[in-house]
Amino acid sequence: MPVGTQGTVKTLSPHELEQIGAQIILGNTYHLYLRPGENLIQQAGGLHRFMNWPRPILTDSGGYQVFSLADLNKVNFEGVRFQSHLDGSYHLFTPENVLQIQRKLGSDIMMVLDECTTYPCTLDQAIHSNEITLDWAERSLAAFRASEPLYGYDQALFAIVQGSTYPELRRLSAKALVELDFPGYAIGGLSVGEPKDAMFEMTQICTEILPANKPRYLMGVGKPEDLVEAIALGVDMFDCVMPTRNGRKGMVFTWSGPLIVKNATYKEDFRPIDEQCDCYTCCNFTRAYLRHLFKAEEILGMRLASLHNLHFYLELVAKARAAILNGQYATWKTQFLQGYFSETADMIDDVNYHNNNS
Repeated sequence: MPVGTQGTVKTLSPHELEQIGAQIILGNTYHLYLRPGENLIQQAGGLHRFMNWPRPILTDSGGYQVFSLADLNKVNFEGVRFQSHLDGSYHLFTPENVLQIQRKLGSDIMMVLDECTTYPCTLDQAIHSNEITLDWAERSLAAFRASEPLYGYDQALFAIVQGSTYPELRRLSAKALVELDFPGYAIGGLSVGEPKDAMFEMTQICTEILPANKPRYLMGVGKPEDLVEAIALGVDMFDCVMPTRNGRKGMVFTWSGPLIVKNATYKEDFRPIDEQCDCYTCCNFTRAYLRHLFKAEEILGMRLASLHNLHFYLELVAKARAAILNGQYATWKTQFLQGYFSETADMIDDVNYHNNNS
């Protein structure tokens, strides 16, 4: 899911997103609540009409902002009292009012309020956080069942499994949420600094418990190689800012691995970004031209890189889906990873770039 935190996928129009095959995008309850406000969006007829996006929308609850803006909030069983990063005003998010905000936004998939723990955290901290998250999930579900959608179509509510990197806590969280019978389930609290092996271990623990006939959503992931590994573990849905954020900084993803198009090595490189790609950017512009745009600080460079990156990610998951349906996923995954890591020198540069710009 392309990330449109504030009702827009940065630098791109909804029409462009449709053209490259985006089926669903993500918005953020925390940010839309603060600006422009859920009441204004309700006056506009809901988020779909407000931003002119005719396809599904998933809204995150703001739980991640509890984690990322930890210096501005206080958490207890009632909810999250936080200070706005915009004007310093104070607000309270509870499972119930976050659900009502998302009713007004009109998203097709709403997320429960949860607490995303930092990494590392102690077992006691993880246990306490998990207790809060489970309590909030029950209250969110009760508020969901006691309310109605506002725009004439159904909304689904997804729960979020937490538990940090503690296997038994993950199992406890997943089993408790499955008993509540949500329409879908997310795996949260990963890709927050933990080792890659731990991320996949926790993901597998969750997917072995969460129902296979309901959506399983790994939040905030990630790199192309991480997506294909998580799909092999049974994950169905992903979101990540990487395609657009890294694109705006001059990193583009190709079937041979990522490259930093701003680098001097591409100054006279008149090939497309990726000769295996048929997106608008690759069919019409060269690496040399994109490099020029970034060096000249032209917005078009950010737009073209973002368009290409999202096209690549959407094509990646489309091919993964086709391979699953053909019963060839394991073979396809091996072939993809072999090709993706074929330009190891670029990969080394790109890892350093990511570490310096994350």
